[in-house]
Amino acid sequence: MKNIYSNIFSFNKKTLEKSVTSLKKGNVVGLPTETVYGLAGNAYSKKSVNKIYKLKKRPKFNPLIVHYSNNKAAENDVIFNDNFFKLYKKFCPGPITFVLKRKKKSKIKSSVTAGLGTVAIRFPSHRIVKSILERINFPLAMPSANLSMSISPVNAWDVADEFKKKIKLIINGGKSKIGIESTVIDLTSNPKILRPGIIGPEIINKVLKISITKKKLKIKSPGMLKKHYSPGIPVFLNQKNFNKKHAFITLGNKYKNNKNCFNLSKKSDLKEAASNLYKTFRKIKKQGFKKIYVVKIPNLGPGIAINDRLKKAAN
Repeated sequence: MKNIYSNIFSFNKKTLEKSVTSLKKGNVVGLPTETVYGLAGNAYSKKSVNKIYKLKKRPKFNPLIVHYSNNKAAENDVIFNDNFFKLYKKFCPGPITFVLKRKKKSKIKSSVTAGLGTVAIRFPSHRIVKSILERINFPLAMPSANLSMSISPVNAWDVADEFKKKIKLIINGGKSKIGIESTVIDLTSNPKILRPGIIGPEIINKVLKISITKKKLKIKSPGMLKKHYSPGIPVFLNQKNFNKKHAFITLGNKYKNNKNCFNLSKKSDLKEAASNLYKTFRKIKKQGFKKIYVVKIPNLGPGIAINDRLKKAAN
């Protein structure tokens, strides 16, 4: 894709140093991760954190995920436990977020945690954000780089379209491989999934017995709001047919291709479907459709995470 934006930069030694310098000054930078693109700022800086909330128009009661290079970098901020180490060893770095108790001496600003005694932390695997984290002495508060409750971005152009020139520096790291946000797991008591992701319960259960929460809980992490991931037009789920005027999101080879049909995966590969979900939402919105119909998505493996996003988008 041709770069027509003056605030999108390719990643190299020069832009690595530019990113590090900008973050140290308290600025916010658009960065790629393996899940989606994020708005990164110093989690120890009230100035940086306030910029993130203001840019996203995010409610202050919705906490942010804090990103670290490794568990050693996080040991002054959170209280680890055996369950954390079991999951960290198996899945990190990667698309999984842990909610842990916050240490009293932690430098993480209370605005990051929405005043809670817990912190949501993650260890991203994307080489760009990892290389930046290794060169700074603070963690990054980094929610998805979109306006609150709207579709998460999966490439640098999505971020630029969302914020225009309000963000001066966006690093282009290609399309986010996974394409949906991380699994969030609460480890402060009995382990439970607060937000499903590509690492599903059937995979986690091989390491640690866990449940998916269905009760309405106090918001401890991103992804717990009733409305989220919205394309800004009505979304109708579990549809078999569709009105020819509207967009139809399909899966598999049952439906013929036409200008109204948008196939998440012709092979019915749910991992591929998850990767294509937000990209498809944006494409449909840009083409001017007024409604989105979606076929029934199998509620297993990555399908659990897809259905979670679709349900919240449809609210």
